[in-house]
Amino acid sequence: MASLKLNGVDKIYPSGTLALYDINLEAKDKEFIVIVGGENSGKSTLLRVVAGLEEVSSGNIFVGDKDVTEADPKDRDIAMVFKSSTLYPALSVFDNMAFGLRLRKAPQALIEQRVKSAAEILGITDVLFRKPKTLSSVQKQRVAIGRAIVREPRLYLFDEPLSGLDEKLQAEMLNVIINLQARMEGTFVYATKNVSEAMTIGTRIVVLKNGIIQQVDTPSNLYDYPVNAYVAFYIGAPSINFINKAKIVKEEDGVYAVGGELKLKLSDKTLSRFEKLSEYENTDKNVIVGIRPEDIVVSKEGLDCTVDKVESDGDSVYAECAVAGHNLVVKASGSDKKGENAKLKIDYERLYLFDGETRLTLLSRDEAYVKTGYPEADLKPLTYAEEEEVIEKFKPKKQDKKKKR
Repeated sequence: MASLKLNGVDKIYPSGTLALYDINLEAKDKEFIVIVGGENSGKSTLLRVVAGLEEVSSGNIFVGDKDVTEADPKDRDIAMVFKSSTLYPALSVFDNMAFGLRLRKAPQALIEQRVKSAAEILGITDVLFRKPKTLSSVQKQRVAIGRAIVREPRLYLFDEPLSGLDEKLQAEMLNVIINLQARMEGTFVYATKNVSEAMTIGTRIVVLKNGIIQQVDTPSNLYDYPVNAYVAFYIGAPSINFINKAKIVKEEDGVYAVGGELKLKLSDKTLSRFEKLSEYENTDKNVIVGIRPEDIVVSKEGLDCTVDKVESDGDSVYAECAVAGHNLVVKASGSDKKGENAKLKIDYERLYLFDGETRLTLLSRDEAYVKTGYPEADLKPLTYAEEEEVIEKFKPKKQDKKKKR
């Protein structure tokens, strides 16, 4: 197998639209790395430039020790599984899976051995001689994966392979892919917008937004030590609560984070987790306070609130509560009812604070942060203003349609 390395990769379309900006990333041999981001974040584009389906505007791509930046897709020894199965309808499952090997003029004995082996791993031996139109959605996607693995490439790329499947089928296919990576001992790069999916399978996760890397780290480090407000918002469900334009106020009895009518006292232990917080005390500098729903519980003591809504995600019950002029999503019990008065208990040691202008974290990486040794973990993201400047720079200019007289 092989590692993957991207050095300063940019992708700018002829229209001037920025798709990828200064991508520096390395996936080690046999690593399972996940690219996560919302719509138009650049996930698919990143995989497509690695596969050679799109050219980079600048930068270099290495597979193993080989620079493949200018290489044709067929010469990169990479297999890619797309969102849809993209099977050839006129060919049987066997012939679909054998297609790439036949293009490479592999011996028939090798083709049969690899196709049957892949079919056994994927549980599709009984449908090898059926046409795609007779298959279920999951079977089609298994065939698409089988077509990729029979080539035994150096690198596997997956572009949202579970999109379009229902929750139960997604879970089934996710287990297939996890087991496949373990058996093939391959280097997998997997793109998805589903955060739960990413947190389940990734040894490391790349958070991408507007074609710009925000953070690269392990799932637990992304959750506990987000480098900016966007990562904190994107990683976790339900999403983190934000209190914007808050101030750090030092009074005789302690230090508070104050957002409107909401006043949160910060303990010495909480204060010790943040860098240079004294620079914000009693100044005009704003901070963004972040509190995850699971760190606030409806209790018999704490802040007064009114329960506005109660919902369950299947595993946990959450309530939306009005407290001191803010609406917070909190962890609740099945007995909490809409409209009742309650109290909220906050785990203050789990608070997040971000600079109100840059939106970068003020949280220091203390002894609880688990170092990975990967250089990407130390990536310093762009500030909010810097990112907006990059986006504005590459925004397509509107053409003047007025004709000269």
